[in-house]
Amino acid sequence: MNSRMTRRALIAGVGTAALAGPVLGQVSGMIDLGLPGGPSLRPLDPPFPGKGAMIVQRIRPPLLEAPMEAFRKGTITPNARMFVRWNWPFPTDISAAKHRVAIGGAVKAPVSLTLDEVAAAGEPVDIVAVNQCAGNGRGLSEPRVTGTQWGNGAMGCAKWTGVRLRDVLAKAGVAEGAKRVRFAGLDVPLTEGAPQFIKSIPLDIAMRDDVLVAWAMNDEPLPILHGFPLRIVVPGWFSTYWVKMLSTIEVLGGEDESHYVAETYRWPTVPVKPGDKDFPTVPITTMPPRSFITSHDDGATVARARPLKLEGFAFGGDTGLAKVELVGEGWSVPCELGPDEHGPYAFRRWSVTLPDGSGNLTGIGAKATNLNGLTQPDALVWNPSGYARGVIERITLRAE
Repeated sequence: MNSRMTRRALIAGVGTAALAGPVLGQVSGMIDLGLPGGPSLRPLDPPFPGKGAMIVQRIRPPLLEAPMEAFRKGTITPNARMFVRWNWPFPTDISAAKHRVAIGGAVKAPVSLTLDEVAAAGEPVDIVAVNQCAGNGRGLSEPRVTGTQWGNGAMGCAKWTGVRLRDVLAKAGVAEGAKRVRFAGLDVPLTEGAPQFIKSIPLDIAMRDDVLVAWAMNDEPLPILHGFPLRIVVPGWFSTYWVKMLSTIEVLGGEDESHYVAETYRWPTVPVKPGDKDFPTVPITTMPPRSFITSHDDGATVARARPLKLEGFAFGGDTGLAKVELVGEGWSVPCELGPDEHGPYAFRRWSVTLPDGSGNLTGIGAKATNLNGLTQPDALVWNPSGYARGVIERITLRAE
């Protein structure tokens, strides 16, 4: 399905999106995330509409994590296996015909756009990009940190279709001296006085060719769990900026002092340790490179004295991959990268064959290096929010 067909499906064919609640009472088992600092078992129930087996971190508002088996093959994450992250409750019944996106602030002429007007603002664009929570892997932090105790499944890679944000902004005209662009969706705080979830990006990022107002995900209209009818897509940046159910765009003439930019989703600019306070911070923005072994689970048994093929996937973060290496205790082997099918922001498969599986297979991992020269560290760089995990993820295999 091409971009224009997807746009027509959204504007003409999808009148209303509604979300039924999770199917309570249907139990599909538990999974152990192997979290070192706290309870590791999570339920795979209740099932949510449009979702396969997902790790349920929270029901309302939903936090759903993909089991690692969802990433064993291919590079595109199906919509049914993409993680779900909401800070606040959201409407579960949305009319596409009635939805509007208001653009105001430091603009020449404020406007309120229908979905058809948003979609017609410029040419449709497809971008394949990793969508990853800033706290992905937080539950693996040692010492333990507060927040959702994610394993490594709060991520996925999808094809996003929409129009460039800069073309939508042009409908209002950006005023001289503008600094940032801020977004809000239809989700609302759970308690009175709590801050609305709003996020902003610098104007130069907003004007990039690949930053989208998206209406489709993997050639289907955005599922309501993923932000129907529109969401922001900022390739290479953590998903906290990918605001869902987009309803407001505000151009700022100065810095953003709102809670989720000025006070949270920030990390230290200096090394810190548990208990440290009053250290300088900056907002979390771009993703680091990451890689994973998916062909074997930690503790798996392999055949001794036979060739051992290992496979997995990696991504470069805010740029493409340069290389992936399999590393162990005192050794490394270059891996073969699969085809670069989807561009610099996507998952990419890798593989390597060791001639003899009876060697030292304790603490082996895949180490990615991106085109900017940034490589995964051997040891965790700890921070008190568990943000931007990029350490080499290691497993141990047993040869028999």
